[in-house]
Parts: sequence; C-alpha cells; structure tokens
Amino acid sequence: MAQILLGKEVTASLNEEIEEKVKTLKEHQVMPKLGIIRIGEKQDDIAYERNAIKRCEKLSVAYEKFLLPEDVTEEIVIDTIQKLNKAEDIHGVLIFRPLPSHLDEEKILNTLAVEKDVDGITNLSMAGIFAGKEMGYAPCTASACIRILDHYGIDCTGKKAVIVGRSLVVGKPVSMMLLKKNATITVCHTKTKNIKQEVQAADIVVAAAGSAGFIKKEHLRTGQVVIDVGINVNEEGNLCGDVAFDEAEPIVDAITPVPGGVGGVTTSILVEHVVNAALLKMKASEK
Repeated sequence: MAQILLGKEVTASLNEEIEEKVKTLKEHQVMPKLGIIRIGEKQDDIAYERNAIKRCEKLSVAYEKFLLPEDVTEEIVIDTIQKLNKAEDIHGVLIFRPLPSHLDEEKILNTLAVEKDVDGITNLSMAGIFAGKEMGYAPCTASACIRILDHYGIDCTGKKAVIVGRSLVVGKPVSMMLLKKNATITVCHTKTKNIKQEVQAADIVVAAAGSAGFIKKEHLRTGQVVIDVGINVNEEGNLCGDVAFDEAEPIVDAITPVPGGVGGVTTSILVEHVVNAALLKMKASEK
C-alpha cells in the first residue's frame, strides 16, 4: 500500500506561511492583490477562477476580475495588461490560457511585467527557471509538484526523475526545478521510444501527459514516488489523473491522488506568489 501524498496537508502548511506574510504586509498598510484576466466563458477557466477567489478570500488577499469577451481585440487585451502593469495596488496577474485563436498569445503574454507574472507565463520567467535566476515565478502547477515533494521529505538528490510531458506549464519547468534539487532528469513525450522502460527506471515520476490513465501498472515498480498532475474526466464523468491510480497504488511507495493532490496546492501557490510579489515591492520601496 502506497503512502497517499494528500494535497490538503501541504496546503494547510503553506496557508499558515502565507497568513504570516499577509500579517506582515498589513502591519505596513499593504494589501496584497491579484488581478485576474479572463477572456470568454470557458468552464475550466471559470472553475479555476472560482477556486482561486476562494483561496484569496480565505487568506485575506484582495482580487479584481477583468472579464473580456471571446471576440476581444488584441489591442484591448494588451491595453488591459499594460494598465495592470502600472497599477500600484495590483501585485500579481493571472491570465487564463489558452487565449482565443485569433489572438497572438506569445505577444500578449509577454506584455505582462515579469515582476507581476505569478504563474510563469512570460519568456523572462521561463528564462529565470532555466538559468536558475529569480526572475518572475515558476508556473504554479510545477511549483506545486516540488512543494509536495518537499513537504513529505522526499529527497531528490541523486534520484532519477522521469517527467512524462514536455509542456511549458509543467514538463519543462518541473524538470529544471528537479535538476536544481540534484535529481537526474529524463523528459518523455509522445515520440519517446520504450517509454515503459524509461518510467520503470525512475525513482520519481511526474505524470503530466494530459491523458487519462496513461501510466498503468506495467510502467511502474516498487520504490517509486508518483506525482500525478493530470486533470481528466473519465468515461463515468469522474475526475481522474494521468496515472491509473487503482493499478499504481498497490505497487508504488507514494502517490498523489486525483482529485485531492496537486490541484489544491497549485491554488495556494498562486496566492503565495502574489503575497511574495507584494513583499518584494514593499521591501524595494523601503530602500
């Protein structure tokens, strides 16, 4: 039986840290604030927005929504971002992706000031991750994976970590973050040959393939730690991960559930990034 790496335990610890930071900010008359830009009415975006707002309210972090229509022009989106870049009371900005296809996503996202990029969407933030420099913030989901490993005392030094997925949201950034923690990294994807053998060889598996139940018992062995990033809906209409949990749980040493694993931690990481951005701004103003 595997140890279940519950997100709620990580979130509880993280929230305590955030509350202390918010207390410090309020002592200096600073209210940390998140700006949310959502284009259109995609249900996934609305659900994440709802969870982010709940977490902001729980942790005494302010927020303001900037809702734009699906057919919005590029000029209006860029103008909205530039206004938030200049807004003294907004410390971090969340922009929902992917953007509608008629918009130049790279141009728009890179309009955001790196110091307000609390979800690692700009090229500068990503460059900071790969260079090991503190520019912007890592994507919240990738950060949540690392936070779970840290919370449960899983030492990455000298371990072989296999990441299944190469997106800029999880796969690539989490690979660099694990490398920084002295793991040896292999990134797998749809063109990888012998993926079963690659995953079996891992001490730590991060599943971010975006495919329900992609990782099955034949990919796994005893002694592994599995971080399942997937959020999928199965044929029964239930949430499930990229790992076939019922097959994996009797085999591996530790695994995150879906739901109840990475997702909840991700939302707290977002709020933490906003609070950290507010602290950095406050300290800079005191110099």
